[in-house]
Amino acid sequence: MHFQKILAQSVIGTCLILLCACGDGPSPPPAAEAASRALQPPDAALAAIYRRSCASCHTVAATGAPLTGDSTAWAPRMAKGMNTLVDNVVNGFGGMPPFGLCMDCDVAQFEALIEFMATGE
Repeated sequence: MHFQKILAQSVIGTCLILLCACGDGPSPPPAAEAASRALQPPDAALAAIYRRSCASCHTVAATGAPLTGDSTAWAPRMAKGMNTLVDNVVNGFGGMPPFGLCMDCDVAQFEALIEFMATGE
């Protein structure tokens, strides 16, 4: 039980750090944030990963992370190529922690999650 409490506190602390450090720049309008929250991957397994590992930053404009479905914000990132984006996820980049909080994801899942977040589809 003590371990679970420590783990929960660590997760909360990590999320607070991420909320402060995910990025900078102008925030998208509230409607864009609400729209991003409504999006879910069609695949149930991928949706579960998205909800537990990605949505906490990619549906909250204040984090500075590109919102899910915001193709304008994702365009310059996608232009870097999928290999670079996966490398950023695996190694951490900016305010994103290594593995994007998904320690059990594989490369194919990261690619599918990135595609989903970039397009909202």
